Amino acid sequence: MRAVVQRVSSAKVDVGGKTVGACGQGFLVLLGVMRGDDRAEAELLAKKVANLRVFEDADGKMNLALPDVGGEVLCVSQFTLCADIKKGNRPSFVLSEEPDRAAALYAYFCDELCRNGVSRVEQGVFGADMAVSLVNDGPVTICMDTDLWLNRAKEGGV
Repeated sequence: MRAVVQRVSSAKVDVGGKTVGACGQGFLVLLGVMRGDDRAEAELLAKKVANLRVFEDADGKMNLALPDVGGEVLCVSQFTLCADIKKGNRPSFVLSEEPDRAAALYAYFCDELCRNGVSRVEQGVFGADMAVSLVNDGPVTICMDTDLWLNRAKEGGV
């Protein structure tokens, strides 16, 4: 699984002109499910995201995590994070998990965030054309990839 985690003051996602998910202080998480990902990777990534210490403590140091600050998450599925651009300039998405399985793992990841102490998790609409708006805080943006932590590479991956 791949994720881009942005610390935000607020974020929202609209589908067809209507807001379907929003959050206040916390994270906007763009989530890509790679072919072959499973629940163990969703659990690992959710734990890392929930415990990512990028919020300032009383001394101004990034020492606090989402549960410490009552932070919220807006999670948006983003299959384009699975793009392979090793050959040419047109991305290939063969490394993306098939939609039914990806949707299930996306939902499971969001549930795991809650199990890891995140008070509120909002979602976009899987597979929809979404308009995401955010107020980046910092900015703080961190890329995460479970394949790097598990020390393996996907066939044809980047």
